[in-house]
Amino acid sequence: MVAVGSRIRNFDDLEAWKKSRVLVRAIYEATSAFPATEVYGLTQQLRRAAVSVPSNIAEGYGRGARNDYVRFLRMARGSLYEIQTQLLLAQDLGYVTEAKVSPLMKQAAECCRILQGLLKGLSGKEG
Repeated sequence: MVAVGSRIRNFDDLEAWKKSRVLVRAIYEATSAFPATEVYGLTQQLRRAAVSVPSNIAEGYGRGARNDYVRFLRMARGSLYEIQTQLLLAQDLGYVTEAKVSPLMKQAAECCRILQGLLKGLSGKEG
């Protein structure tokens, strides 16, 4: 799946996986300040979406088939869009400020950009 001579030997060598782990931590930190009434709502939704990003990257890599890998990377990208939407909803509801949302949105966008490049390289076209 990865070019010969590449430094990628496992999923944890992937920049997309590394950056998405950083995003998970940031999402957990941000949601820790959400109201207790949201523990089974938006807090859980955001955390699950965040955790699914590196998880899908790793699972897709581990499948060993290019088509599966691309499918799981697309799911990870979808989870990033979900995170962005949920962050904006949390801001709309007053659970988090724009000052807190903005860097998280930038992190999610960076993860999307990296995933898009990975998808383009794997599929030979836009992901």
